Amino acid sequence: METVKEQKITSKNNKTIKISGAEAIIHCLLAEGVDLIYGYPGGAIMPVYDELYKFQDKLTHILTRHEQGATHAAQGYARVSGKVGVAMATSGPGATNLVTGLADAQIDSTPMVCITGQVPRQLLGTDAFQETDIIGISTPVTKWNYQVTRAEEIPEILAKAFYIAKSGRPGPVLVDITKNAQFDELDFSYEACTGVRSYNPYPKVDVNQVKAAAALINSAKKPFIVFGQGVILGEAEAQLKTVIEKAGIPAAWTILGVAALDSEHPLNVGMVGMHGNYAPNLLTNECDVLIAIGMRFDDRVTGNLDSYAKQAKIIHFDIDPAEINKNVPTDVAVLGNAKDSLEALIPLLNDNKHTDWHNVFKEKYKVEFTTVIEKDIHPTKEKLTMGEVIEQINIASNNSAVIVSDVGQHQMIACRYAKFNQTKSNITSGGLGTMGFALPAAIGAKMGAMDREVVAIIGDGGYQMTIQELGVIFQHNVPVKIIVLNNDHLGMVRQWQELFFDKRYASTVMVNPDFVKIAEGYHIKSKRVSERSELKSTIEEMLASKDPYFLEVKVEKEDNVFPMIPSGASVSDVRLK
Repeated sequence: METVKEQKITSKNNKTIKISGAEAIIHCLLAEGVDLIYGYPGGAIMPVYDELYKFQDKLTHILTRHEQGATHAAQGYARVSGKVGVAMATSGPGATNLVTGLADAQIDSTPMVCITGQVPRQLLGTDAFQETDIIGISTPVTKWNYQVTRAEEIPEILAKAFYIAKSGRPGPVLVDITKNAQFDELDFSYEACTGVRSYNPYPKVDVNQVKAAAALINSAKKPFIVFGQGVILGEAEAQLKTVIEKAGIPAAWTILGVAALDSEHPLNVGMVGMHGNYAPNLLTNECDVLIAIGMRFDDRVTGNLDSYAKQAKIIHFDIDPAEINKNVPTDVAVLGNAKDSLEALIPLLNDNKHTDWHNVFKEKYKVEFTTVIEKDIHPTKEKLTMGEVIEQINIASNNSAVIVSDVGQHQMIACRYAKFNQTKSNITSGGLGTMGFALPAAIGAKMGAMDREVVAIIGDGGYQMTIQELGVIFQHNVPVKIIVLNNDHLGMVRQWQELFFDKRYASTVMVNPDFVKIAEGYHIKSKRVSERSELKSTIEEMLASKDPYFLEVKVEKEDNVFPMIPSGASVSDVRLK
């Protein structure tokens, strides 16, 4: 009988059948190709969980230990797989616990659909038990949200939710569904959404703007590309590579764009931003044409806007018109998906080398290597450094691991030194800077790419914000590898206190528990390393393991991350020490 019902519901002739709103939600998810949900049950969402129980063969639910963990896991899954991540929670505190993940996904353009239960329609506005106005609360941190109060709304609204979340510039969507809508019946049929009135997610590429961009690039003596995550989201990695190789342009990346171009590519000149590489930061203010592709001129990239690339003509390729001229005035703006825009650009570009310009980058790199890099990855000091840990991961994984980093010094070190040879490999909280992101995000990333090695790089501070998600790893035997770089401090805050607050170390010293014993309590293989002689073999052992693995590395307590652009300073003021 269940088979017949399923055939009627999913048939192409749009036949309908009466089912509950809760069951309709499950069928909508299946119709969208969802096979994995992260969530936490509760009273207002219980009808949906009851239906989930019946569909366990088609839809896997992962019980996270906190609703925030569900959103970060959904983000990790989405970022590595390219699919829409799905998270689910109950009303009240369950719903509000999703907000940090929603905000993180919004600023980092991650496609995610969150479904929350809500009190029955007749109790809305009465301060009923576990009632919160999650629509009002989440409006600033979602691409779109909607409250469903009638069962018959469910198919259309969920179809719209998935379309909005994944189309154009992706983002998070929240659908709040009252309990009566989950219990009530509807005549169910499902039609995928293909458009929304007044919403134009894919601007048509203006050929004249592309020609104008090509003319500027072809006439440039010192062109410079900065690319971001828009290249990855637009699946434009091959087009980017063709552009930089044909036109001979040095290319740097934002932390979310890094894996779009092979780390070993000769035209890859490193990371821009507060802790980016010396050459691309300094030479931003010496290029004559700056080509921004799929990036939004974040303040951590630009530093002081009054002195950012004032000598250069600015070309901005972006899918979101709201980003054009928002922070940096542009001379030529090309709206559209990065893949389409770059495809149109490639035949208009002249072949070029810009050898002298490249040599300037190489000379600046030598300065940074001698002053900073060599000491980070090949230290002579007794204590281990974060940089040498990342370097050993590169070697042991042959640059093929997915690196999921938390927020802090270790994040900047991971982004600076991790090497990648395929796209969708660097997962981190970019715009929001959410401590606690990495552990649940690594779980989601591993579930989204079971054929890849996933390594979480976490500081001792952020680790303890979502440490309870070790329970998910234990329960589901998720073979993720976790490295805690333990310096017994909130390292990035301590660095700022040292450099800018006269070493007043207020509330940054961490008195930590025994992390190895905690991991062992979850039956996860664990080890602690504090000696250099043990590091290489332990990382090789960790990556060779088919099971989850926890490694604590005791690192230098008071190392600083350089280069560094002080807050509010110009990119030309980048400091090497």
